[in-house]
Amino acid sequence: MNVLLVEDEPRVADFIDRGLRAENHGVTVASSGAEGVDLAKTGEFDVIVLDLMLPDMHGYDVCQRLRQEGHHTPILMLTAMDALEDKIKGIKIGADDYLTKPFDFDELLVRIEALVRRSHHFAPSSNVLKVADLSLDRELLEVTRGGETIKLTAKELAILELLMSAPGRVFSRTRILNQVWGYSEDPLTNVVDVYIARLRRKIDTPGREPLIETVRGHGYRLKAAG
Repeated sequence: MNVLLVEDEPRVADFIDRGLRAENHGVTVASSGAEGVDLAKTGEFDVIVLDLMLPDMHGYDVCQRLRQEGHHTPILMLTAMDALEDKIKGIKIGADDYLTKPFDFDELLVRIEALVRRSHHFAPSSNVLKVADLSLDRELLEVTRGGETIKLTAKELAILELLMSAPGRVFSRTRILNQVWGYSEDPLTNVVDVYIARLRRKIDTPGREPLIETVRGHGYRLKAAG
């Protein structure tokens, strides 16, 4: 993804910038509303992360101006205001999502990626994901390994698709939880570990090379080919 971050607080901007770049996403930082508007008009971005409290103009005004001028890049608003009326106002003037400070980076990342998936900017390169002899057909919702069909539940399939979308990348438990179960799930639950164990029993059966790896203290990943 190519992300436009409109944020005037250096510490917050640096936190988001470093986190997104660690996930191999491109980031351009604008420290004012006017700069953000000018950059957004280039159409080079997949998503805009927009702080509301900017030094020269309110984030609402930035969003409204872009929408009125016909720019449809998904916008995620960041704000310290958590009142329902503030969120409703943001959505009404054209924002696509709303995240209240302070926030967990994994939640920010999941929300950004969800916005990009839903927008016209995103198109999966293939309906079929393949890692080693493991294959997942997104259209048929069919998983095979070594040509043998593996039956998975909806949640198991969603976790596997996430892991297969970026072989070698570590996905934290929080990110898997948010992506598969949503934000209402208790982050202290061990449901992710339970489902990973189920996946392992089905995917990494005896005699096959283990593909699902645990990275202690960080989360899980699917072993990259080679």
